[in-house]
Amino acid sequence: MKRIAAIIEARMTSKRLPGKHMLPVMGRPIIEYLINRLKNVTSIDNIVMATTVNDADDPLVELSILNGINYFRGSEPDVMTRVIESAKSIDAEIIVSITGDCPLIDPQLIEQAIQVFIHNECDYVDNSVVPGYPGGMNIEVYSLKSLIKSSKLTIDPLDREHVTSHMLRNRNIFKPIYLLPTPDLNHPEFELELDEKMDFDLLKKIIEHFGENNQLFTCKEVIDLLKKKPEWCDINKNVVRQGFE
Repeated sequence: MKRIAAIIEARMTSKRLPGKHMLPVMGRPIIEYLINRLKNVTSIDNIVMATTVNDADDPLVELSILNGINYFRGSEPDVMTRVIESAKSIDAEIIVSITGDCPLIDPQLIEQAIQVFIHNECDYVDNSVVPGYPGGMNIEVYSLKSLIKSSKLTIDPLDREHVTSHMLRNRNIFKPIYLLPTPDLNHPEFELELDEKMDFDLLKKIIEHFGENNQLFTCKEVIDLLKKKPEWCDINKNVVRQGFE
């Protein structure tokens, strides 16, 4: 079996919400909820916090150690190389790429994406190219081999920052599989990404709603909650999404 690693792309110097990953919810940094969810994905062998060499990111390294996961420190602008080196540092062959902006990612959806990748001939699996799932449920699975190949084919700064953008644009080179949600999960109008303070306010309310005894609530449970509380969706409805940070 090939070694599978979840790699969390995270840094503390977000322009819109500096230090967002360490904002506290029920006494824990919000990114710790993401770490816990990744620990509950059956097929993942290792988790790596892929952060930068900046001193500002020391708290992410300390949190990684506290939670018993690996970390790798690399370039801030060249995220592609940072992810490649993160995977190499623990001898991973398959990468599950998750941004730190997705603290409510559903472990079941991650496992589904991994299984699709393992059992099909493809270079990557993506569930966000075709809109459908709520924002913040973004998952990519690809081989380290494919990412290294992509890295050798592009020097575009945007490709280096947005790790898979080159692969996504070149379907003649990299064979994709796009995952679509079942009808009950088809709610792209719900935004669960952590980009701005208004996003944090919504995510905090959701986590607190489920409480300490249910911290592995599913995407479906969040959708059902937001349907019952449509006013909660107004909290971050004016946030303009600008891509990965």
